[in-house]
Amino acid sequence: MKKWVYGCMTCALISLLVFQTKYFNKQKAMILETEYSSHEILTHSADPTVNTPISDNEERTISVNSTTIKKTLIHSAGTTLEERFAPPDGFVRVEKPLGSFQGYLRKYELKPDKSPVLLHDGSEKRNQKAHAAVFSMPLVNGDLQQCADSVIRMYGEYLWSIGAFKDISFQLTNGFLMDYSSWREGERLSVEGNKVWWEKRASYDDSKENLIKYLRQVMIYAGTISLERESSSVDLTQLLSGDLLIRGGSPGHCVMVVDVAEDETGNKCFLLAQGYMPAQDFHVLNNPLHEDDPWYYVTEIKDSIVTPEYTFGIDDLKRWKVFMESIK
Repeated sequence: MKKWVYGCMTCALISLLVFQTKYFNKQKAMILETEYSSHEILTHSADPTVNTPISDNEERTISVNSTTIKKTLIHSAGTTLEERFAPPDGFVRVEKPLGSFQGYLRKYELKPDKSPVLLHDGSEKRNQKAHAAVFSMPLVNGDLQQCADSVIRMYGEYLWSIGAFKDISFQLTNGFLMDYSSWREGERLSVEGNKVWWEKRASYDDSKENLIKYLRQVMIYAGTISLERESSSVDLTQLLSGDLLIRGGSPGHCVMVVDVAEDETGNKCFLLAQGYMPAQDFHVLNNPLHEDDPWYYVTEIKDSIVTPEYTFGIDDLKRWKVFMESIK
């Protein structure tokens, strides 16, 4: 009799343990499903019960100043700045003619999506998380084409492309004005200590190759100090493509506004691009405030503008002399 009672009790205990195990496993599965479901979006799959991550060309929503805005992600197949980056939902690109610097930048060719930023020696930059795209702008030989130098090259090549040769001139750090017109005529720099002067040592040459030689020579003797000296302050609400966030120094740093969009109330957002040290590819920066959305929103900015590798103050926003003169 006792054996029968013990047998019944044992069976009941085993049944209870099996029930509890199944119950808690089910609860655990429910908890895991709840945790993961918030990170996935139901797509139009043939099987409506299957959740798959969104693709590079679909849309997400993020919050900007507590306002939910639908964002169009980067179009990986785009080969130019305007094709790769769509403006955020509710924003349109600031209208500029094709011949403007803004038009030039929007049509600038980019390297394929996910391309790494390369250094001047061909190796990959250590930090590959700072950029959203890479410009197809070659580097000159040596560790020269850094931050201000990338801007100088972009300015110089644009002005050369529209025939504005007299506007291609840059101050060197010591204040000497190195103009392309003199270089094109065959003048070359002579340097003795901190003294610089022109000497005729070559024949006339208006080729693109000679322009690059000129820009490389500028890069040797110019930098953030001289470029900032040639630029004037701009209010954040008035920014245009080609404007700079620049802080002169040794080292200083600068980044360029490469695109601008605005909403129906006039609020602006913009893309930034930079070169850096050591010399490296010119690249579009991510915005550390929101993953997958590289646009910087004026409404999010208070006293500083935080980029992946440098923090600027709003007083660091400047406009280079040629573009300041062109809007007068």
